[in-house]
Amino acid sequence: VQLQAYGGGLVQAGGSLRLSCVASGIIFSFNDMGWYRQPPGKQRELVATVTSGSITTYADSVKGRFTISRDDAKSTVYLQMNSLKPEDTAVYYCRAGPSTWVDYWGKGTLVTVSS
Repeated sequence: VQLQAYGGGLVQAGGSLRLSCVASGIIFSFNDMGWYRQPPGKQRELVATVTSGSITTYADSVKGRFTISRDDAKSTVYLQMNSLKPEDTAVYYCRAGPSTWVDYWGKGTLVTVSS
């Protein structure tokens, strides 16, 4: 199983980035997917999730600014991040699951938001 995240980088406050995570080795459409992040010196936290039925949930800190979506045909989950703030700076990870059978993490992609 592999989860490969793309799209991180350096952006100014107020800007946008789109993260992508391509999954292989799992039946993507059967699984819930999520984005998490770990800010410098802090614990990993949930950002957004999307179920296999495309029901979404968001952390309060990103509601109205971030949008999670999925393309089952491409085995890809996306995170559109708008109106970025310096406090959004973190390593962003995608996750497949968790479920009884599936709980996998990607390696992460760094997002840096400058003020």
